[in-house]
Amino acid sequence: MLELQAITKDYRSGTECVHALRGVSLRFRDNEFVSILGPSGCGKTTLLNIIGGLDRYTAGDLLINGVSTKQYRDRDWDAYRNHTIGFVFQSYNLIPHQSVLANVELALTLSGVSRKERRARAIAVLEKVGLGDQLHKRPNQMSGGQMQRVAIARALINDPDILLADEPTGALDSETSVQVMEILKEVARDRLVIMVTHNPELAERYSTRIIRLLDGSVVDDTQPCTADEPQAPRPARTGRTSMSFLTALSLSLHNLMTKKARTILIAFAGSIGIIGIALILSLSSGVQSLIDRMERETLSSYPLTIQKNTVDFSSMMNMQADVEQSIDGQDPDRLYSVSVMGSMMDSMIQGSKTNNLADFKAWLDSGESGMEELTTDITYTYSTPLTIYRTDNGLQKVNPSTLFSDLGVIPADTSGTLLGQSMQMDVWTQLTGNEDLLKAQYDVVAGRLPEQYNEVVLLVNEDNRITDYTLYTLGLLDAQALQDAVEAAARGEDVSIDTEVHSYSYDDILALRFRLLTNTDCFVRQDGQWVDKSDDEAYLLNVLNSSDKIAVVGILRPAEGATTGSGQSGVIGYRADLMTHLLDKVTSAEIVREQQADPTVDVFTGLPFEQEELKDAYTMEELLAYTAQLPAEAQQELMGYVSSMQAAGMDDGTIATQLMRAALSQSDGATYTGNLKRLGVSDPDDPEAINLFPKDFEAKDRIADRIAEYNKTLPEDAQLAYTDYIGLMISSITTIINAISYILIAFVAVSLVVSSIMIGIITYISVLERTREIGVLRSIGASRRDISRVFNAETLTIGFAAGAIGIGITLLLILPLNAIIRHLSGLSGVAALPAGAAVILVAISMLLTFLAGLIPSRIAAKKDPVIALRSE
Repeated sequence: MLELQAITKDYRSGTECVHALRGVSLRFRDNEFVSILGPSGCGKTTLLNIIGGLDRYTAGDLLINGVSTKQYRDRDWDAYRNHTIGFVFQSYNLIPHQSVLANVELALTLSGVSRKERRARAIAVLEKVGLGDQLHKRPNQMSGGQMQRVAIARALINDPDILLADEPTGALDSETSVQVMEILKEVARDRLVIMVTHNPELAERYSTRIIRLLDGSVVDDTQPCTADEPQAPRPARTGRTSMSFLTALSLSLHNLMTKKARTILIAFAGSIGIIGIALILSLSSGVQSLIDRMERETLSSYPLTIQKNTVDFSSMMNMQADVEQSIDGQDPDRLYSVSVMGSMMDSMIQGSKTNNLADFKAWLDSGESGMEELTTDITYTYSTPLTIYRTDNGLQKVNPSTLFSDLGVIPADTSGTLLGQSMQMDVWTQLTGNEDLLKAQYDVVAGRLPEQYNEVVLLVNEDNRITDYTLYTLGLLDAQALQDAVEAAARGEDVSIDTEVHSYSYDDILALRFRLLTNTDCFVRQDGQWVDKSDDEAYLLNVLNSSDKIAVVGILRPAEGATTGSGQSGVIGYRADLMTHLLDKVTSAEIVREQQADPTVDVFTGLPFEQEELKDAYTMEELLAYTAQLPAEAQQELMGYVSSMQAAGMDDGTIATQLMRAALSQSDGATYTGNLKRLGVSDPDDPEAINLFPKDFEAKDRIADRIAEYNKTLPEDAQLAYTDYIGLMISSITTIINAISYILIAFVAVSLVVSSIMIGIITYISVLERTREIGVLRSIGASRRDISRVFNAETLTIGFAAGAIGIGITLLLILPLNAIIRHLSGLSGVAALPAGAAVILVAISMLLTFLAGLIPSRIAAKKDPVIALRSE
């Protein structure tokens, strides 16, 4: 039962106070048809709004089923309007962008009714008011009477206890008014109907009770309800109302679709900033990917190398800084010297170091180093030479290359020196052990990748070309004819070098076969002694015919877009296990086992070694004793070195150790270590050099940090020394690219923020346009949070549309952009927008529009529902 106790309602207008209701006390029966009559401004609608929970009383109390509403909170009033009250307005107050069915269903969505049930109930109530065939029409497609019946259906959908009708026939003709009143009369059979009207005839004809108001007070009540009238108890209908996000989204989408052109323009304006940022990210990401690929592939050719015997040249490479230093009081008309030789000698002497690579390799293999995650590959270099021959057309040494020494370009006796090694340009190189990286760098144009130790591939350039140097070295061209031409030219004869372009089929290359020769193969036991047969071609040919056969199984060409290729073309690539096989084969040779069995006896002469093995450290006394045995000229030279090193500040122990080891290592006297080296013996666990192939420049820096951490665990004199040439010569391009990208994004982000502010303004305009809709939603039980959610959904929708349009336009613009870049630079596919970045940009667009719409949505939520319903 509904009861009003001395209800007073005052409105403040500036300094004036308007008394809309003055102590109204009324009781209503659970089912009756009550009409409230009175002149305009007497408080009829105010009374109706207070009963419906749209407006709050200033004083007094409103009791619902005997429960006071003084302590009601907003959510209690929302639930009351949704579950207990149904509103029918004079101006219908239907939501224009929703269908008839959706308008009626709306109240049920706030009650949490399932989609299937609310659709069935909405259809049933529409059929009850005679609109079962008008379900999918929009309100603007219907007559006034039909729209009022839709409003009645919406009011009845939740089966409310009380139906409130504010001038339900005020905008209808007489015939339609009668139809609406008949419906209300029927409704009043089982519930309370309270109608405000100016038409006393309709009130007299259909109402069971008429209440007249004048100046905010009740002046007449034809059938007042007394306190002693029995009322059937009704259970309280409670429960929180909540609009789901999908419902809010549906309301927003339908509203936006009624203004398609404006929505599209707003979304496009919002997408401009997204397009700018997406294009920058596409270029930045593409260039970064290109740089990453260049770093990975470049570092696969130029690893970070740690050698057993090393000299730190970094300070020598920076000597130019000393040359550029100014001298105080320098006369511009005179020349002055700059002393760099002392610094260079000091750097070379003090920087010379022997690294313990055996322990370092053990640390790498232990898994504690963490190098696996920073490198694409780790390879080991040994002093054992990889000696390869061709025997199908005589005997020809393929590796190490002897082409330049055969031609007389460099002396034959320098083949083991730094000069000889740098000029010979061997065409055999070890492939990376990272198969994924190898496949990324190269395409297999014929055959396959090597799978066994005795399988190799030929690497060609992008145009399927290799140099004639490779052809001569591999024996595909006649090196003897080239040698004869060089000798004839040296004699002054008129000759021409073969410059003809030669071509070979893939099958020609895949038919190439080579033979592996070990140093130990060159020694044979004769008369109890080991004899060197390396100069006996017949013997070598016989040995090679039964040695390991190495086959070319594939031809590789740089993959399209790969940044390496030219530097690694025209070479034979072999697997790392070829060297492993070679080391095992040498170690198992009889001559090696014999030498290792007795380290004190020279296996070649059968006599004890005359020269002692090199020690790790020597004293100055030992150096002076050794010097005394040398000729006078050699003594003077050696003591000159001692003086220079002492002047550089080196201690005597270091001086003695370095000079003694250098002198003894150059001696012709045989040693156990020297014999093993001559036989090509290398300890697999003690390499001559370790090559670390970083994934990128950042990983290279982290590798250097790991090595530094490793060095901290060692004594200072045992720490690893190496020179990072790549780090000295190349600065980080990535930092520059990122800096440029961030600056550009910062500029473009301004447009994104501006467009977001614009969307906030548009959302505020939408709030103004939909003010009456806000009032309608509040009248059916929508909370302030629900109203806010409706407009938040609208801004999120616009933000999503702006982001999606921006990403779509960006993807279209990338096509001509890549075409232009390819035309100008030859690089293809540089601009590429990562999928993750696209998703993030759409999310950012939605977030910014959401933030921009927060203030308008809060304004909407705070609107007074009574004022909102009166808006036009």
